[in-house]
Amino acid sequence: MKYADSHLSDQQLLLDVEGELSARDERAVRAHMEACWKCRTRRQELEKAITDFVRVHQREFDGELPPAAGPRALLKAKLADLSETGDRERGHSGWFRLGRGMALTAAVFVVAALGFVLARLGVERGRSLSPQTEVVSTPDSRLTPGATVLVSRPAVCAQPGTGNKAVPAVLQREVFREYGIPGADPGAYEVDYLVTPALGGADDIRNLWPHSHSAVWNAQVKDALEDRMREMVCGGDLDLSEAQREIATDWISAYKKYFHTDAPLAEHRRGPTGNGR
Repeated sequence: MKYADSHLSDQQLLLDVEGELSARDERAVRAHMEACWKCRTRRQELEKAITDFVRVHQREFDGELPPAAGPRALLKAKLADLSETGDRERGHSGWFRLGRGMALTAAVFVVAALGFVLARLGVERGRSLSPQTEVVSTPDSRLTPGATVLVSRPAVCAQPGTGNKAVPAVLQREVFREYGIPGADPGAYEVDYLVTPALGGADDIRNLWPHSHSAVWNAQVKDALEDRMREMVCGGDLDLSEAQREIATDWISAYKKYFHTDAPLAEHRRGPTGNGR
């Protein structure tokens, strides 16, 4: 498969999410995603779908289900079965040769499983499962793709401060409504800029999302990333457009990349400070 001319399948992305790839396959997948915005976004969507699926199971059955690994293991077993069947039918070896039909089947399984649980709970499509406790650490790319203004690096670096502007209350309410949590406690979230204005982010609802203070990857952790990336941009070590793209596509991966860690550093995990830092 020539990665430059195609996209990764949902199964490949799911195996990457689960850390089940061999070192060689992981390098190939990551190299492809570095150059493919669509695949990075799709990986984020699948990871969120699995997280939501596990959370709903745990809420519905009030701890009677096994840990999160249970539903995830069920999903992986189904994908493995689909992969094996597909290989026999096609006479190929190795999951990297799965066709579009197999990827579609895997995606349908994820959506159907999540949809079944939502139906059991009687939750309307597009609404939050539990508005008061929903933890959001990454934005929905369909609602918050990120928006920037046309500005040069010198103009960005000439700005006197790096703090974000406070988001007006009326706009905060609109963000909560778009994310299906109109009754959420505003104090539990920071309506955050995906691409910070300190890196040329726009004052646009497409650049805003409700970022939970209680999340491990919270707004304060993201603030540290924004400061690091601004320093690199203004120091000539990082292209402005690349910084904007990385933070809009997957800010958590960008944090791990630039701080060389798989978890937020202790000094970045401070308490909530409210909108605008």
